[in-house]
Amino acid sequence: MRSRNQRQGAPRYCPMSCATYRTVAQAVRRIRATYSPDARETEQEAQEREGSSMSFERVEIGNAVLYRGDCLELLPELAEVDALIADPPYGINLHGMCSTYRSRFLYKSPGERYERDGAYLVHGDDKPFDPAPFLGFPKVILWGGNHYCSRLPDARCWLVWDKREGTTSDNQADCEMAWTNLPGPARLWSQLWRGMARRGEENVSREARSHPTQKPIALMQWCITQCRLPADSLIADPFMGSGTTGVAAVRMGHRFIGIEIERKHFDTACRRIEEAQKQADMFTQPEATAPVQPVQEALV
Repeated sequence: MRSRNQRQGAPRYCPMSCATYRTVAQAVRRIRATYSPDARETEQEAQEREGSSMSFERVEIGNAVLYRGDCLELLPELAEVDALIADPPYGINLHGMCSTYRSRFLYKSPGERYERDGAYLVHGDDKPFDPAPFLGFPKVILWGGNHYCSRLPDARCWLVWDKREGTTSDNQADCEMAWTNLPGPARLWSQLWRGMARRGEENVSREARSHPTQKPIALMQWCITQCRLPADSLIADPFMGSGTTGVAAVRMGHRFIGIEIERKHFDTACRRIEEAQKQADMFTQPEATAPVQPVQEALV
């Protein structure tokens, strides 16, 4: 019996390994260069792009390793991860969502935009997201899956974040949805998150928001719990942003690999994960040593 996708004529998606994806991507670039005049590049340019060493920065903080660079180039670094949990850019064009609240993430001052490498831009948000390179990991959670579900396999266990908690709707979404390859039914997490009204430790009275699409730490801890991972598992977020997934992973005693291309967000992630690591170390008790037994010396 054919699957629903096959009956409806929808494409079948086959997750590929990191190494396979890199090989296929290089082959596609060569084919496009051969047959498409607009995409043609010289052999020297191709060699420089494919043969040159990747430009990235690596920072190790406790049991977390953070990279500043392009996640597609750094995919081989994620080959051994147990779970990939990410909120990728999926083409909602944040530049066009300049409400009075969000505008502070897009402008230095009225009429003055940040440059492409500026503080609060979401890299890659101006084009559709291709999830294919990230589907081959053992356990995957990708937020915003409803925006690119036509490029995803069928799934049962969608995760839904209720951001309203019974309050009235406004011009923003009532919830956010994450595609997963996990077994089991769909699950729901409720946490108020609408503009400046935020429940949890990210409440404006405690902490300023540091990323335009920042997620609550409690939400990402819930995501990790849904993966049912053993202790000391390796969790990756190739679109790390300000490092919320890393903070959640460190707090729960897991190892973490994060990748972020924007300098401002990368520096923020380093700071937040270092703070989480210090807090985790505070609650790690040193191993108890056996008390020294007194020894009675012989009398002379």
